[in-house]
Amino acid sequence: MSRESHEAHAASTQVAPLSNAFVPRDVEDILRERGWLALGAQESATETHAAQLSAWMEHAASLLGPHASDRNALTDLLSLVFHYDASATLATPDAQEVMARVGSREVIRELANLVLDGAAIDSEQFRTIVEALKAETRYRSRELFHPIRVALAGRTGEGELDRVILLLDSAAALPFDVQVKGTRQRMLEFCAALE
Repeated sequence: MSRESHEAHAASTQVAPLSNAFVPRDVEDILRERGWLALGAQESATETHAAQLSAWMEHAASLLGPHASDRNALTDLLSLVFHYDASATLATPDAQEVMARVGSREVIRELANLVLDGAAIDSEQFRTIVEALKAETRYRSRELFHPIRVALAGRTGEGELDRVILLLDSAAALPFDVQVKGTRQRMLEFCAALE
């Protein structure tokens, strides 16, 4: 294959970025409709908190928007940030199937150590955790990611749940109308429910 043919083939097989039909205002509207952000909360917040809320909604729109086919799908993903119940999660057949797989509990043990001893989870910290889990366990792919997603996002699924995880700790630090459980709190609750 000539160099030009190889470059043309490589260009044709690259994955195009996912389109995003959502903007921060869409996230804000959903938060207000669901009672997660009171009407006027952003206006009455301190200037610092208002800026942080705006930045968080922009980040949420950019992370979750490309993975939401419509407004209901975006609402569903946002609900994972604002509602978490480890016992209810573990009672679902999907979560039971994940946790019954060989290695799932080992991944959860290592994940708990990393989350509880580490910094707040952002993109870089999440990458560090995943690399550490790969080094400490022999698991990859779904054997690694499915237990992480069940424990921290509260659901089985694919990569869109990783984006939910990236929003948790920053949301937990903000003045929403409901308490957002950060990754440490979720990990403690999950481990307690798993016993």
